[in-house]
Amino acid sequence: MKILNLSSRAVLALVLAASLAVPAWPQTAATPAAYAIKGGKVFTLAGAPIDNGTVIIRDGKIVAVGANIAIPQDAQVIDATGLEVYPGMFDPITQIGLNEVSAVGATVDVSELGDYNPELVAATAVNPASAHIPVTRANGITEVIAAPGTTGFDLQSGGLIAGQASAFNLAGWTIDEMQINRSVAMVINWPTIQTSTFDFASFSVKEKPYADVKKEYDKSVNALSDWLDRARHYAQAKEKGSPALYERDLKLEALVPVVEGKLPVLVIADQERDIRNAVDFCTKKNLKMILGSGAEAWKVKELLKEKKIPVVLAPTNRLPEQEDTPYDKPYTEPSELLAAGIPFAFSSFGTAFSRRLPQYAGTAEAYGLPHDEALKAVMLNAAQIFGLADQLGTLEPGKLANVIATNGDPLELQTQVRYLFIKGQLTSTDDKHRDLYDQYRKRPQPAR
Repeated sequence: MKILNLSSRAVLALVLAASLAVPAWPQTAATPAAYAIKGGKVFTLAGAPIDNGTVIIRDGKIVAVGANIAIPQDAQVIDATGLEVYPGMFDPITQIGLNEVSAVGATVDVSELGDYNPELVAATAVNPASAHIPVTRANGITEVIAAPGTTGFDLQSGGLIAGQASAFNLAGWTIDEMQINRSVAMVINWPTIQTSTFDFASFSVKEKPYADVKKEYDKSVNALSDWLDRARHYAQAKEKGSPALYERDLKLEALVPVVEGKLPVLVIADQERDIRNAVDFCTKKNLKMILGSGAEAWKVKELLKEKKIPVVLAPTNRLPEQEDTPYDKPYTEPSELLAAGIPFAFSSFGTAFSRRLPQYAGTAEAYGLPHDEALKAVMLNAAQIFGLADQLGTLEPGKLANVIATNGDPLELQTQVRYLFIKGQLTSTDDKHRDLYDQYRKRPQPAR
């Protein structure tokens, strides 16, 4: 998405990224027609766990789950005795495939020039050979959503309307093979009233008058409103008018599903005031809203519940939003949202730490979130929030066969993923980290 000229440095960076990548599929002579994961404790997330259960996979889908299931003769049997079997984990706001090396601009495709880019689709910029993909899936994450313009650990920003987020599996040679849904939400970075800003040029805090900041805020909100109104008029003209009477506008065309309620808006906001303003705006404009990040969502629980707005939380392991906020609020917020009846999911909001998704849920569990709800918040809830629950999130017949088998609780740091299936294919868990680990284990020891 970022407009770049391929300089020699850019070409070198791309070659480096490709050289570090691990093949998406295991290199085998022939792919079995079916798989049977047998003997493990199966956590379907659609019912009670099944001891000594079996999961049958064929043609990329789950075809049977249960105990004492007949195994097809042509199936390759995976002995999961002593292991636990779960749906693959889902990281719903990432920069995976868009950001390779943050310090090398040629490998960063998170944002585009300009503040209003609704026509941009993240899938068009995703790099299937990203070295981050095998590192992430080795920890049990099988699918993600790449969201353009989102802020996070990588400190990228993509304007007010950043573009369309795309859902895809973490295995495949091309984005077409990996893609689950090309457009799952329109990303909006909600403007904030912030008088203090950090100037990286002078490495100091600068203050702006409130009146000036408020004027800029109102200007941004009015501009956003204008874009949506124009999209409604464009949709009417396209439906009722003659093609000869209007000029095609790709930006407005991309916003039509938003104003028609067919495509949700993923609104990135943290402060209580911003969240309230965003909810009020989306209600007036009749938009389907998903709150992203939501550091102070706990302050507006009643409003979020009333408006039925789900929350995709930023990483649990972070500092509180305000200096007078309790230090453990990021850890306790998930259990507070659960108690209030607000759907939520965990997310990484970046690239490098997407692999830590299960630990975000594990930390919240240590601060009051029930274990089964913590599992759902990294496996099922995101699929429900983004309208993908008919394909993902549980181990049930007909669902996409994204499955992991682990040697323990997947939310524990020391747990390892022993088997990984994506779209029904047994997928490698090798990655750059493991390669380096094996390499340096073999290093000759100095003579004593």
